[in-house]
Amino acid sequence: MSKNKISVITLGCSKNTVDSERLMSQLKLNRFDLTDDPNLADSVVINTCGFIDAAKEESVNTILSAIELKKKGKIKKIVVAGCLSERYMDDLRKEIPEVDAFFGTEAYEGIVREFGGNLKYELLGERIVTTPKHYSYLKISEGCDNPCSFCAIPLMRGLHKTKPMEDLIAEAASLAKQGIKELVIIGQDTTDYGIDLYGKRNLAELLHNLSLIEGIEWIRLLYVYPSHFPDELIKEIADNPKICKYIDVPLQHISDPVLKSMRRGITKRRTIELLNTLQEKIPGLTLRTTFIVGYPNETDIEFEELCEFVKDIKFDRFGVFTYSVEENTPSFILGDQISREVKEERKAVLMEIQKEISEEKNRALIGKRIRVVIDSLDGDYYIGRSERDAPEVDGEVLISAEINSVKIGEFYHIDIYDCNEYDLYGKLPD
Repeated sequence: MSKNKISVITLGCSKNTVDSERLMSQLKLNRFDLTDDPNLADSVVINTCGFIDAAKEESVNTILSAIELKKKGKIKKIVVAGCLSERYMDDLRKEIPEVDAFFGTEAYEGIVREFGGNLKYELLGERIVTTPKHYSYLKISEGCDNPCSFCAIPLMRGLHKTKPMEDLIAEAASLAKQGIKELVIIGQDTTDYGIDLYGKRNLAELLHNLSLIEGIEWIRLLYVYPSHFPDELIKEIADNPKICKYIDVPLQHISDPVLKSMRRGITKRRTIELLNTLQEKIPGLTLRTTFIVGYPNETDIEFEELCEFVKDIKFDRFGVFTYSVEENTPSFILGDQISREVKEERKAVLMEIQKEISEEKNRALIGKRIRVVIDSLDGDYYIGRSERDAPEVDGEVLISAEINSVKIGEFYHIDIYDCNEYDLYGKLPD
């Protein structure tokens, strides 16, 4: 087999990151060289995202950039995979013939064969970790059964498929042996874990078993669907010291007419009851959520209701997306009734409300001592995270780089002495 240096470019969410890590492991097992720099590669694999318009645009632009490298003779082969390719493969083949091969999601075997290799089935769970060496994402399921009207994920990822618990425990144990200390649990809907394979939602059991693995210190839970939150999961989070008191529960909206049209399977009253229960039964809980603004039936009244809800609940963390019309989703027939300008204005209003809430919560931490893991060194500061912060999406704890006793990947107790809207400033105790 001729040597072929391959660069895997990952776009989109953390689920794609895990897919790319598995693919890279298979390529390496087939003795291909890997490089982070497409300019140094013979071939590139672009793992695309097709979630919303901005992600699709980024994916297409990345493909076009690779084509320019190919035209200049810098690379020989372009392979496109992932969600965008899964969803629009026929269109992409017609529109971008310069691409050598298109594959969908999790198409490890096809991609490896495209380069002349063979899939190592017995090592399919192996990964080349691309995150900092002390934390890693653990994808516990694939696909989604929820009928949300705006979402194209089932079109790209299919229906929910649970990964067997023994496989996940083995994968996590392997990661721990590589030095991973924090597992970030991901899936399209993590609360549905087990429903198809075991006939019940047993995420709590999985988290408990993962917490028994030597070397794992933090387990963080993302993408928790609100309409079916198991009671035993609440208890496991509250009682297990290794599970971060942090839950990412995407709500998308709070107005009943919008929730009904979105097919979220939950009402405003039940949402508030759930949030109150979580905060009551999990002391010190950090709540993260996401919202969509500009949904077709979101009037000024519904948007104002959302703003008041955000002010009342005071989420610790949240993100805001503007509504994107997606073909072949139930909400497609509603059209795009709200202008881009109004969507962006509503997003800015929500983020301004959250900025004030975030600064208020950060100020309450000044003078407190918190546990922090150090992720990196950037200029004058070590960049750390507390239990309140998921990687890549939340705030950071900044510690002066003059403290040379701090090591990346280690945990420290840090005294907080200042803050801004989203980040904290801390130092080692005197």
